[in-house]
Amino acid sequence: MPQALPAKTLGSPFIELKSVDSTNNYARSRIGTAENTGPQPSISDGTTFFAHEQYEGKGQRGQQWSSAPGMNIAMSIVLKPHPLTIARQFQLSAITAISVADIFRKYAGDDTAIKWPNDIYWQDRKAGGILIESVIRTDHLEPDWTWAIIGIGININQVVFPDWLPNPVSLKQITGKDQDPVGIAHEICDSLGKRFDQLLQLGFDPLLEEYNQQLYRKGQLTRFKKQNRIFEASIIAVRPDGRLRLKHAIEEDFSFGEIQFA
Repeated sequence: MPQALPAKTLGSPFIELKSVDSTNNYARSRIGTAENTGPQPSISDGTTFFAHEQYEGKGQRGQQWSSAPGMNIAMSIVLKPHPLTIARQFQLSAITAISVADIFRKYAGDDTAIKWPNDIYWQDRKAGGILIESVIRTDHLEPDWTWAIIGIGININQVVFPDWLPNPVSLKQITGKDQDPVGIAHEICDSLGKRFDQLLQLGFDPLLEEYNQQLYRKGQLTRFKKQNRIFEASIIAVRPDGRLRLKHAIEEDFSFGEIQFA
């Protein structure tokens, strides 16, 4: 029997920042120094930046991620995704969502779900989001996915949110208890490292099955918006390439950004 490879070590080093505009921005600036040949400090695979205050957090589609200082998780994990290629970006997105959902569910229970493509929901309320940004070298025959910056925001102890957020929820609102954001962040790093190892050893199929088992509103009639059109469809599953399969008059696949929940 072949010996199992060790899990990818993420969260080492784990660097805590007092205040930063965006952990993804900060991580990208550090990657810039790592790509240089000068005597500047480099960055290692698995380095994680955790901000106690993030004042210009980024969400999907250019939206802002709002987080009260000192209360939540705002972090970026810097990962060398090799041997994954850029065509397998959704696989990293999916295992990150599974990893975060695993840890959130440990505290919040089985009402935790993954809203396509990678938001973390509890019942019908948003508890967290994931934004993965890529650094790609194009000076090769094939694009080289050199770095992935995995931004993770999770509501932990915040109980008062801005009015413009439609449906936020935090772990404290669910459990009634204060939690340790830094400790939970370390748990997420460990979980993602193990899931990345699982992806390399077993392939994506069993992980995609887990992802779909946790899919928010799976099998339920749900409202969607495509450009100016609102329509209802049942969520069937997410495809291996990340497209969402819906059933209305016909079965149809949609890419992220093509439709949104209405």
